[in-house]
Amino acid sequence: MEADLDVFDLRLLAALQTDGRAAASALADRVGLSPSQISRRLARLEEDGVIERYAALLKPEAVGLSVLAFSNVSLERHAEDLVHGFEAAVMNWPEILECYSVTGEADFVLRIVAGDLKAFADFLMLRLLRIPGVRSARSSIVLHRIKQTTALPLQSA
Repeated sequence: MEADLDVFDLRLLAALQTDGRAAASALADRVGLSPSQISRRLARLEEDGVIERYAALLKPEAVGLSVLAFSNVSLERHAEDLVHGFEAAVMNWPEILECYSVTGEADFVLRIVAGDLKAFADFLMLRLLRIPGVRSARSSIVLHRIKQTTALPLQSA
């Protein structure tokens, strides 16, 4: 369900995407509203689920995670128990940062981090490929990050 957002909401959300720790007074200056109006809008945006959560974005290499890979996973068949089993397994593994059910040749696309290539290979061979119903996983190791953002393109911000 799409929220009814005005220009001030969009400005506020854009400012938060740049600095999620900004104080209400700093956000007020950027958005053109008072700090109390900012606080009320933030509470409404959080309550409405527009703001899902706040988080610190970490540099993977700084915490020992130097390998990033994308894996396209295909299941043997699309039986409900196999799909649910796969989804349950990936939800429990912190190495999998994102998992999407997709159209095309693969059934799922995963974004995976690991400390090194051996750790990635072990994860792939000893865990991911052993999930019941997984037919194959085709992986691409990231050589160089060109662009990565968490900021959504907001209209009229």
